[in-house]
Amino acid sequence: MLPEPATHFITLAIYGAILLLLIYYVLNLADLECDYINAQECCARLNFWVIPKFGSHLILCGLLLVDGHWLLLLINMPMVIWLGYELHKQPRDSLGVYDPVDIHSRGLLKIHLRNTMIYLGYYFIMFFIALYYMMAALLKGDPIKRHEGDEIVTDF
Repeated sequence: MLPEPATHFITLAIYGAILLLLIYYVLNLADLECDYINAQECCARLNFWVIPKFGSHLILCGLLLVDGHWLLLLINMPMVIWLGYELHKQPRDSLGVYDPVDIHSRGLLKIHLRNTMIYLGYYFIMFFIALYYMMAALLKGDPIKRHEGDEIVTDF
């Protein structure tokens, strides 16, 4: 069990890393939409990061579970369940969540862009919630030294 500020700092770092990863997703999908890269190259780049994204979020939930932050865990569980479902629903012959054959033929490019924007919004909100929790954990207690009569001590 880590100290509370350390737990929230790790949470904040994981959210920041996932946000940067999702910006990378948006840039790759936008490049694919504008035909700057081909579908196979784009999907290979994106599929490489699907499992690390799921794993980092799973580690985050494990950290919150061990440290007893039930509210944050409850807020994070739907995203872990959804990411796990997204991985599980892929057919065995598929190349991954982002399949180069299906991305253009079935019009999945717009759906992947929409999902990535939803993920960005979720993780952006969660980043600021984690930032608030970290600052609250750092400011817990009385940072000003006082005597018993509420006099502020100015001596060092």
